Amino acid sequence: MPKPVLLLACGNLSRGDDALGPLLLEYVEAHGDLSEIELLTDFQLQIEHALDLEDRELVLFVDASVSCIGPFELTELESAQDNSYTTHAMSPAAVMAVYRSIKKQPPPPCFLLGIKGESFELGEELSVKAGKNLQQACRFALSLLSHTDLAIWRQQADSRHPLAGRGMLPRPQDLMDA
Repeated sequence: MPKPVLLLACGNLSRGDDALGPLLLEYVEAHGDLSEIELLTDFQLQIEHALDLEDRELVLFVDASVSCIGPFELTELESAQDNSYTTHAMSPAAVMAVYRSIKKQPPPPCFLLGIKGESFELGEELSVKAGKNLQQACRFALSLLSHTDLAIWRQQADSRHPLAGRGMLPRPQDLMDA
């Protein structure tokens, strides 16, 4: 039986800031309580990853992002057939749509933790700025993964929510300069 929470990290350790997803996974593996969390990493999402969503309560996709406003962003996802649906590299929303199609049921609640990156060339090291963003995202991810309550994850995905940052989890923006 799969663990209730899946952390699925995408990226390539040989392509500069594209390594952010796998590096966060390595951090969680070294510092987190994995009793309820399964870790999975790949260079990119594939159609077969839809099967990894089966029997999960929560899924956290982690990937580098060039569009984050801050060092990282947590977003709740909805399944959608987008342009990546028929390619070899899929978006998390497209993976969710495949799950819905083959299982004839909605996917589990899925979230994307995007970590701001800026340089993705083959053979490059992680940029200094991306390294700082990764540190903040790692602290946030450990805190988030220590709670399997969907309501808490949704509050954190909407940092404008009045309960975001109160009690157990800091708001993402409160970690920006920590």
